[in-house]
Amino acid sequence: MNIFASFQIVIEKAVAKLVGDGKLPQHLDTSKLTVEPPRDATHGDISTNAAMVLAKLAGTTPRALAELLVPILKAHADVTSVAIAGPGFINITLHPAIWPNVLKDALIEKHRYGSSKLGAGIKVNVEYVSANPTGPLHVGHCRGAVFGDALAALLAFAGFAVSREYYINDAGAQVDTLAQSAFLRYREALGQDIGDIPIGLYPGDYLKPVGEALAKEFGASLLSKDDWLAVVREKSVAMMMTMIKDDLAALDIKHEVFFSEKSLQDTGAVARALKSLEERNLVYVGKLAPPKGEVPMDWEDRDQTLFRASQFGDDTDRPLKKSDGSFTYFASDVAYAKDKIDRGFKQLVYVLGADHGGYVKRLSAIAQAFAGDAVEVDCKLCQLVKLFRNGEPVKMSKRAGEFVTLRDLVNEVGADVVRFIMLYRKNEAPLDFDFAKVTEQSKDNPVFYVQYAHARISSVLRNAPAKLNGKVDFSILQDVAEMALIRRVAEFPRLVEAAATAHEPHRLSFFLYELASDFHSLWNRGKELPQLRFIVEGHDDVTSTRLAFLTAIRYCLANGLKVLGVRPVEEM
Repeated sequence: MNIFASFQIVIEKAVAKLVGDGKLPQHLDTSKLTVEPPRDATHGDISTNAAMVLAKLAGTTPRALAELLVPILKAHADVTSVAIAGPGFINITLHPAIWPNVLKDALIEKHRYGSSKLGAGIKVNVEYVSANPTGPLHVGHCRGAVFGDALAALLAFAGFAVSREYYINDAGAQVDTLAQSAFLRYREALGQDIGDIPIGLYPGDYLKPVGEALAKEFGASLLSKDDWLAVVREKSVAMMMTMIKDDLAALDIKHEVFFSEKSLQDTGAVARALKSLEERNLVYVGKLAPPKGEVPMDWEDRDQTLFRASQFGDDTDRPLKKSDGSFTYFASDVAYAKDKIDRGFKQLVYVLGADHGGYVKRLSAIAQAFAGDAVEVDCKLCQLVKLFRNGEPVKMSKRAGEFVTLRDLVNEVGADVVRFIMLYRKNEAPLDFDFAKVTEQSKDNPVFYVQYAHARISSVLRNAPAKLNGKVDFSILQDVAEMALIRRVAEFPRLVEAAATAHEPHRLSFFLYELASDFHSLWNRGKELPQLRFIVEGHDDVTSTRLAFLTAIRYCLANGLKVLGVRPVEEM
């Protein structure tokens, strides 16, 4: 039961009635009308901005329009009072009989409580991680991996048809560098002295197993082959992707599609995509103005094959071919986006690192060129993660040589902690990750606080009397702490839809913390007031009701945690 969605319809019908009565003009746009909990619970159960957003369109003042809506809303059977606040916000107090229905719905829907049909099966492609296959994943990749995975789960929970995708950058210069680095380790595995790793190659010890595998498979034969690069590149990329998949599995992240950039070139998909743009007169030969600021040393003032990206909102047109006639990396982006569109996706979500802000407009321009407004593009930038230990910056990983790996992080604090903390800030905000703080057992550690609430409830239910003859009557839940929890549970379905619409899974982690806080408050209140305890000997009706109440809260906690990819633990 989504109370807020239900009352959105009630308020839209009230507006329609005023239109039908001639008190408001026809064809009012209600798309910006919102229905949400008031910031102050003493103001009621539901607040709407209807009068605020419609007044100008209706040629009146917000307060005058609110006064027209109030008597219609007061007449609704589920409403006990309606009040106008400030310049024209409308606050509604609901009949107490509404709240038991919320808990009943949670108990009926169980592990589907909070889910939605909002997405209506619309196909969404969420591409995340997509790290170059040149080494283990590091902390920077970790945040994007967790964010993308949680967003995909959130969209699926909200009724979208989601595909989780990883784009393997296996066609650029970086994989040639990988192959050259692995070849050194191959020579080392054969017993040769390779000395120091040359600058520009990858020095990490993680390539030693690649060299050993090459030595085992090929012996010394690659030393005399002129085409060793292609062989070593293929083997190296395959082994790096196995390592990356294992790293992601440590966070319980599994992509459904691993898409190879090289396959786009090998199958001619890049050439076909560019031809499609040419047929629309979106490709031309010309010169680009030098970038603003200091001109790079390798800047070429020459004629280039360009895509008219600026026609679709980009800052500049984009090169499609290099000076040697080969395709640019951007050309592969063009072909890849076209492939997604051809597969029927109506929303393309790209989860990118903080240093990829320049990609936002160009990726949107590609989709606009091929699909116009039929396909939505949303690029989510994940800001940097800074690691601390008791307030001091964490030293670099010895195993990786230059960075702290994702696996290092998971091995030390666990996947649940990593996932929840990575989602406890908006993706666009920098994140400080302190190993001491994220493992302490206190209210200041959000993942502990939320999991502890679920574990506490599970403990009560586990230790409840085996046989109870009482009936469930949620109307007896009248205490202020109980009502706060019921209202919070009622908010969950709305929160899921709002977070899915905004592509902001962090809203869910905030909600769970607030729900846990409400529960712990009730728990502590029960210590002082015995009548609020969950198990009351000799009062089966009260005990049965409170156990059912706890079960509904537990479903809400568990469902939210599962969307975030965090285990709802039974005991701590």
